[in-house]
Amino acid sequence: MENVSRTSTSFDLLGLSELERFKFLYAVLALSIYLFTISISSLIIYVVWAEETLHEPMYIFISNLFFNGIYGSSSVLPKIMIALLSGSRTTGFLECLIQAFCIHSFAAVELFTFTVMAQDRYLAIGQPLRYATLMNNDKAIKYITLSWVVAFIAVLIPVIMSAYLHICGVNINNVFCDNTSFIMLACGGAVANNIFGAVEAFLINISCLLVIIYCYIRTFLICLKFSKEAYQKAIRTLVTHLSAFSMVIVSSFFVLLRYRINNGSISLVAHVVISVFGVVTPTILNPLIYGFRTEALKLKIIQRLRNAIRDDHLVKSY
Repeated sequence: MENVSRTSTSFDLLGLSELERFKFLYAVLALSIYLFTISISSLIIYVVWAEETLHEPMYIFISNLFFNGIYGSSSVLPKIMIALLSGSRTTGFLECLIQAFCIHSFAAVELFTFTVMAQDRYLAIGQPLRYATLMNNDKAIKYITLSWVVAFIAVLIPVIMSAYLHICGVNINNVFCDNTSFIMLACGGAVANNIFGAVEAFLINISCLLVIIYCYIRTFLICLKFSKEAYQKAIRTLVTHLSAFSMVIVSSFFVLLRYRINNGSISLVAHVVISVFGVVTPTILNPLIYGFRTEALKLKIIQRLRNAIRDDHLVKSY
């Protein structure tokens, strides 16, 4: 493999060549998904911000999920659209690192947010009398801020380590840059990067998963003591959160699967599908799950849309 300068190299995103035959179709599909994600996520964020009855920690956390979805999809889909339409499949060194940072920090914020949401539901259902003290809007905002700060720091360190690697390749088997694909191009491997990344990912994922599992098990056991009506209401909320979180687990599984079989045993098209699925799925399904299954939020969204249609009709009637 040809040795390339670390400071002046650009990379070829080979996955884009697999989309070349139907590039306009894929570009339209990417645009449609992006516009859907941006519009529905922005709508829900606006409704939560505008409706005082939704100014509660749970809805603040949900809004953060949607904002993070906009952030994640914006780091991938516009670049894919531009590359498909322009016919260029190359990306610069710095651009590649920035995109890798955005994608991994998106995933980290997603996990941290679900962790805090699990704690929030445990406190709301398990300790309702102390809930206002233990969790309020100010604390929710602090938790969200902390999630972003910790995610950025946790991702920035391995990305900076990757920036100092000596690169011996230019071909990335994907349609976007991620840190693992970047490390695979290092001359003679990158032992320190791999060890640090594996340990950090293990500690973060295991600690968050343990908190989430503990909170939801305790919450479910508490729900069993409720009356039938209260039980059904609490379980509906839990199912909504678990449905959204399960999508993150499934997406993460597909991403890990891609790394495990990145040895030519499957086609490049399969690698592309698995990679895009891991990033795009949560950004599409989170708004749908919370928008349709969270009753108070759904009613306020419908009310706002009806008011907007009515106001538009009144304006046109004049």
